[in-house]
Amino acid sequence: MTANTTRLHIGLFGRRNTGKSSVINRLTGQSLSIVSEIPGTTTDPVKKAIEIPGLGPVVLIDTAGIDDGGELGKQRVNKTLQAVQQVDMAIVVFSNNCFDDYEQQLTEQLQQLRIPFILLHNKSDKCPVDDSVASELTNRYQADFLDFSAKTGEKLETLLLLLQKNIPDGFNQQPALFGDKVKKGDLILLVTPIDSEAPAGRMILPQVQTIREALDFNCITVVLKETEVEDFMRRTNIVPALVITDSQLFGKIEKLIAPEIPLTGFSILLARQKGNFEAYLRGTPHIDKLRDGDRILIMESCIHHRTCDDIGHVKIPIWLQEYTGCRLEFDLVPGLADPPLPINKYALVIQCGGCMITRKQLFNRIQTVINTNIPVTNYGMAIAYIKGSWKRSVEMFS
Repeated sequence: MTANTTRLHIGLFGRRNTGKSSVINRLTGQSLSIVSEIPGTTTDPVKKAIEIPGLGPVVLIDTAGIDDGGELGKQRVNKTLQAVQQVDMAIVVFSNNCFDDYEQQLTEQLQQLRIPFILLHNKSDKCPVDDSVASELTNRYQADFLDFSAKTGEKLETLLLLLQKNIPDGFNQQPALFGDKVKKGDLILLVTPIDSEAPAGRMILPQVQTIREALDFNCITVVLKETEVEDFMRRTNIVPALVITDSQLFGKIEKLIAPEIPLTGFSILLARQKGNFEAYLRGTPHIDKLRDGDRILIMESCIHHRTCDDIGHVKIPIWLQEYTGCRLEFDLVPGLADPPLPINKYALVIQCGGCMITRKQLFNRIQTVINTNIPVTNYGMAIAYIKGSWKRSVEMFS
């Protein structure tokens, strides 16, 4: 699968007019980014999905200069700093041997987030790097350093090799959804609702990933709607090794499946693969501690058309208030936007499955919450808890 959620995200950061866009054009061999001698040509972060020899499918993120000024410039810089949390790897671009406070603050942020980075001194055709600068930076940051010219393309192969070298450990080895809990030949029953929120003519990404993983682990899959489960079980007498369903159906499906059969949800599997599962396990029971007036932050990592049955905007707020008997306040932020209030103003944070963002982006987003000691859960786990199916839905992962 080469969707943007599984591609390596590489961000280029630096001051205005250091040649970030030119480096991207040289890497891709195409004029994808506008290049100009006028500082500030690149305004908002721009993502470009492309295949690069030796790296495979990647997303390159071209960002505005970290030294932009003025009120509008500050907003651009904030967008650039937000982009730092969205990358798996970074190229810190500077030129004219100028590596000062701007670059130092940027590299410190990358180090705090444990994001590997390459120090790239660009425009070597005009001003070669000073050996003392190269030595000092290499020793200080323990990072790979390259004197480069995006104009001539000299040392392009070296840059590609350094990018390959700095791919984060385990990037191409995402944790299993459930494959480590089954064996060859097991029958997996997938119960997939087709309702107003289901996309026309296709299945949602977690369902597709689950089917693919079942095939990868040589399992047998049966996919059906919730209305067909009882008839299927009666007519076949098959005992599934595992049943996976939508979290909203836990209560209904639990009554149809023998208690000894493991039962979990698509969203819970995705939380295990992409999110901070241990933090979710700790945070979910805090639902019982909610009180009148508490504010809940719902983080939805995609932007979509909302319906009257929308899970994040409508159903979860209603279910939470019905379950707790409390009057609660809710803020919902789409995509990777910042919440309207500081994180410590919330009693609970609920993150969606994150199927439309990368594992790194989801981890960084959740880590911000964890650092403030605010309990965090995800859609599927919160719903399972509210519906009384919490213990069974996570039991197989204990």
